[in-house]
Formats: sequence, structure tokens, C-alpha cells
Amino acid sequence: MSEEFHEPPKRRKAGEPQPDGAQIGGQIRELRKAKGMTLQALSDASSLSIGYLSQLERGRSTLTIGNLKLLADQLGVHMNWFFLPAPEPPAEELCVVVRKNRRRRLSFTNLGIEEELLSPNLAGPLELLLSTLEPGADSGDYSHEGAEAGLVIQGELELWVGGTCFRLETGDSFSFRSTEVHRCRNPGTERTQVVWVITPPSY
Repeated sequence: MSEEFHEPPKRRKAGEPQPDGAQIGGQIRELRKAKGMTLQALSDASSLSIGYLSQLERGRSTLTIGNLKLLADQLGVHMNWFFLPAPEPPAEELCVVVRKNRRRRLSFTNLGIEEELLSPNLAGPLELLLSTLEPGADSGDYSHEGAEAGLVIQGELELWVGGTCFRLETGDSFSFRSTEVHRCRNPGTERTQVVWVITPPSY
């Protein structure tokens, strides 16, 4: 399998965050593990060798923009997931605090759902997310290991857990085992926002 996926170099504007191979390699490892993907699975999906990916995750291989785009696609995120806004946060905040303007975002445009990571990273025991669902947005059925809880902070939410549908409004909260098949939908005409706590991280 090819170890390099080349793309023409792109010019970056002054002040635009630059890719840091060691930092991004760690983020790739966190995201891969949170998604339950093995190195073999990521290698098969991306056509990058296991050896290259292993070295990359440890910050020991050169990361090209082309390879980053390829891996982002396979991990289901946009490339900007791996770029912290400039200037970088103070060192003491890096693994503790997430400022509003530094949140990482995942957009599922086909579902009408955007998720913002409120926890500093995916390396800890839990994941804190802010989900925004456009009117009619539907996550579809899914399940995974762990447990989760949430609070509706805006709008309405239909939540299915194990075949039972719950109609929730602003201020309502919930908790369930993630191994049960679950699904959420915005049945209203305005945006719905939900804060989720998930353990272990699933993104």
C-alpha cells in the first residue's frame, strides 16, 4: 500500500494556524480510538500503511496536507478539527479549558446536525458535546459501548431509547446506556440544542 498521498502545497495566510505533526498525530490516535478503529482498519480505509500511521500517531513521520485530508475523511471530521485557532491557548488551559471561540466542530450536513466538542480532547474518560439540530434533523438509529446523558437547552427533542420515544422540551434531561439502540430528532420548527455527556468518548 502507498505510504504517501500527495497534494499540491497550499499557501497559508499570515496568522493562520499551522499543522504540528506531533500534536496532530496524537489527535488522530485519540479520534481513531474513540471511534473504535484499529490501525489496520484505518490503514485499509486510507491506503496508508500501518507502519506509517503508527509512526505518525507518535509524531515520528512527516504529515502532508494530502494525508491529513485523507485521514480526516476516513475519521469523519473536517480538516479544521486538527487546527487550533491562533493564538494557541495558554499552556495551563490546553488540557483543562475550552474557550468558546476554540471549540472543534463536526458538521453532518446530510443530517442537519452540527456537534461542538466542549471537552478539551478525547483522551479522557468522558466526552462533552453541544449538538445543534436543524428542524427535521434526525440522527438515525445507532448504538455503542458506554453510557450517556444530556440536557436540552433549546427547542424540542424526540429521543428514542430501546424502542420507546420520549418528547423532551427545553430544560428536560435524560440518561441511558449507549448499548441500547437510540436515536434523536428535532420535531420542531426551530433549532434544538442539546448538551451531551458520553463515556467513554465515541468520536
